[in-house]
Amino acid sequence: MLIVRDDENGTFGLVLNRPLETTVKDAVEGAVIGGCEIDQPLHLGGPCEGMLTVLHSAQDLGEVEVMQGVYFTAARDKIERIMSDDPKPAKYFAGYSGWSAGQLEAELEEPSWLVADAEPEDAFASDPDELWRNALHRLGGRYALMAAMPFDPRLN
Repeated sequence: MLIVRDDENGTFGLVLNRPLETTVKDAVEGAVIGGCEIDQPLHLGGPCEGMLTVLHSAQDLGEVEVMQGVYFTAARDKIERIMSDDPKPAKYFAGYSGWSAGQLEAELEEPSWLVADAEPEDAFASDPDELWRNALHRLGGRYALMAAMPFDPRLN
């Protein structure tokens, strides 16, 4: 989960490691002026229904700078320009994760989340397992040990 916005109105984030079986090109076919040639997977940004959004590296088309060099855009005209210009890197999302004011903070008080500082490369990682390993490794201690374990325990 990458937090895109957190303010008095609530929190908005995107799940980074949920690629869908469809490509961006297939998902927007017929809905984008001039077509779309983005053949990378569309990602599920979270359980809340929402419009297509993009994390990208094009500063001039960014609406929110999430972290240095990583921008978020939800405006259709800007997304169509991003699709046309095809800046690298970029990751496209359907849906989002959202919390009302104070809701995420309450969840963080319970031991239900691991929190790690994000790195720009996390936003654009293409391998969900590697993204998870890198985040655990940055947490250090027992989490770094967990990051080194194989996903399939039979491989130990």
